[in-house]
Amino acid sequence: MKSLYLDIVDSTNKWAKEHILEIEDKTLVYTFNQTDGRGRLKRKWLNTGTDNIYASLVLKPSAVMKEVYSNLTQYLCIVLAEIMEEYGTLPEIKWPNDIKINDKKVSGILAEGVISDNELKGIILGFGVNLNTNKENLVSIDQPATALNIEVGKEIDKNEFLKKVYDRFCLMYDEFIERGFSLIRDDYIRRANFLNKNVSVKVFDKTVDGLAVEITENGALKIIDKNNKEQILLIGDIL
Repeated sequence: MKSLYLDIVDSTNKWAKEHILEIEDKTLVYTFNQTDGRGRLKRKWLNTGTDNIYASLVLKPSAVMKEVYSNLTQYLCIVLAEIMEEYGTLPEIKWPNDIKINDKKVSGILAEGVISDNELKGIILGFGVNLNTNKENLVSIDQPATALNIEVGKEIDKNEFLKKVYDRFCLMYDEFIERGFSLIRDDYIRRANFLNKNVSVKVFDKTVDGLAVEITENGALKIIDKNNKEQILLIGDIL
């Protein structure tokens, strides 16, 4: 595993962005003590103890941005879900890339690109996983939270879990870049807990309400809104 361990850091994503030129492709930057983590929609990802995972995977697939890169969070989401299933859980996905177990959030992902001089310097996939946490330490920011150890009834080896994530991500990464979301679409849909349900999706400063009917070939969410009109959402977050 190609990795950089930080004893303590405010944010692995922020650190990776600041050192992007020095970091090799497919390097995992990780810590067990993150003081100012961030999630989607500027939410905080709280430090719930040093037995949890706070990490960023640095990728340098090309010098130009490609459409498939926007689906890398969904690819990582599938990787994390598959590994959690190995521990005996039934994780579900909340579009686009949150993972929930028993309707409680256990993991989140935040992707950021670094562009300089009109050139893509790297993509940073930040992810947090509640791995080993007491129920008293769990704080619900936008939705109920849980931890993998709570769901399976035993402590999880954090280094083993990280290596599983890295190895599995790299295993199909090149094929994913080549084929895109279609490679994982069936696996994604099978775990999607929002399809055929009424949802509210935050898109920038507005909210779109409707029935979630499909995940498209490129990972977008298709909904039928209250006016019975079809909308394809490429970005957003189910509330």
